[in-house]
Amino acid sequence: AFGFRHERRRLIYDAMMATLNPGDEVIIPAPYWVSYPDIVNLAGGTPVAVETRAEDGFKLQAADLEAAITEKTKWFIFNSPSNPTGAAYTATELKALTDVLLRHQHVWILTDDMYEHLTYDNFVFTTPAQVEPELYDRTLTMNGVSKAYAMTGWRIGWMILPDQLIEASQKLIQNLFISAPTAIQRACVSAFECYDEFEAHKIRYQQNRDLLLSGLPRQMTDSAAPSDGAFYLYADISSLTDDSISFAKALLQDESVATTPGVDFDPIDGHKYLRLSFAGSPDHIEEAVRRINRFIGQQKSAVA
Repeated sequence: AFGFRHERRRLIYDAMMATLNPGDEVIIPAPYWVSYPDIVNLAGGTPVAVETRAEDGFKLQAADLEAAITEKTKWFIFNSPSNPTGAAYTATELKALTDVLLRHQHVWILTDDMYEHLTYDNFVFTTPAQVEPELYDRTLTMNGVSKAYAMTGWRIGWMILPDQLIEASQKLIQNLFISAPTAIQRACVSAFECYDEFEAHKIRYQQNRDLLLSGLPRQMTDSAAPSDGAFYLYADISSLTDDSISFAKALLQDESVATTPGVDFDPIDGHKYLRLSFAGSPDHIEEAVRRINRFIGQQKSAVA
């Protein structure tokens, strides 16, 4: 089933509310988009964060997924390219994960493909059900126009879901969310018809990413995720602080540079990281880099 609906928080909430019972577990690779665990909690489930590692490019490894699955596991939430790290999985990397999921028939898969069209360096996007068609009947694929189509304020998305989920999902949508306005649906169709303009769009984002990577101190970028997709850099600040919240607040207060502390995305290891967006203009990114470098220089001088 396919249809325009309200944005992805509501889509994910709808799927979780329609399927979760108390005690059901939902596996979420960390770092993760901040709303995933909260939505699971609201639906009465138990979020199970599985840590990924910088040395693996912040990509979930098959052995870690296998170890996390229990008889209580109901869903596996998967996001590639990732918010906040920008990490994107190749078809080969996905195959290792789908092989695990094939062995556990009780696990449903929710793939958040929001950044599907924002990939760089000739990276080829692939989604799990595409790699392993046998998972199609227990995979819910969702997407939207907020990111790639620059329609954030329109709050619109869609999901493709198996027959088994349609009836329960429809009951929730009809009573809670109604449907997306016709004018917004028409705007989405117009956006899809402009797909040829994406290449120039992606080139600008890639240039912004490279500008950010080249301007920041090496200590912040050496352990960063590769940013194969999305428009985020998950920068390593472990040599500068052990408190990403205080660091982000000070950077905002002293230099008016807005970032997001990594602990928002990963309460265990997130204190080591800071998420930076490169969706702005090159001029703004250059100015932000200049201010970040000045801020770090001042921090080091204060310590000395």
